[in-house]
Amino acid sequence: MNIPTLENNRVKLTLLDLSNYSNLESITKEKDLILYSPSDISTPEKLRDYVQVAVDGYYHKTTIPFIIYDKEKQTYAGSTRFGLINWKNKVLHIGWTWIGNNFQGTGLNANMKFLMLQYVFETLEFEKVEFRIDERNNKSRRAVEKLGATLEGILRQDTVMNDGFRRSTCCYGILKAEWPDIKTKIFSI
Repeated sequence: MNIPTLENNRVKLTLLDLSNYSNLESITKEKDLILYSPSDISTPEKLRDYVQVAVDGYYHKTTIPFIIYDKEKQTYAGSTRFGLINWKNKVLHIGWTWIGNNFQGTGLNANMKFLMLQYVFETLEFEKVEFRIDERNNKSRRAVEKLGATLEGILRQDTVMNDGFRRSTCCYGILKAEWPDIKTKIFSI
């Protein structure tokens, strides 16, 4: 699988792997960075395990993990990925996204999501992108809604969190047919 670098004047997304993940270790120390995720990246060992799972998925063609580089601040900002890739039905998820607090609200996420959506719809020619977000995570829900994603439903108590809490997951989607309109109306990048 040939993975391109997704890049514009603000952000550069390259393949996340065991050779570059240590660039993210300082960010993973931030409090509540992935509060609403069932993953754990709280120690260098747990971050390495998290990346290993992503790399394994990449080799099985079910994920494409990216490391995020903020070109404006000239430093690494976090991670995101395409996951649960269904090549037959041409549907995938964008998620596992976390960026440091200094990068939030700066436009970095919108630039990154634009590049990812453009690649999925225009290069891979997929039919749908899904986003799965903890029902309690209002900040991420608002961010995905700003991208033009539609709330399609809520999976009740479907994911067990690290503390044993059973979260409900909001399912959002963007269809390929919706992309041209979203591209021109939402993204003025």
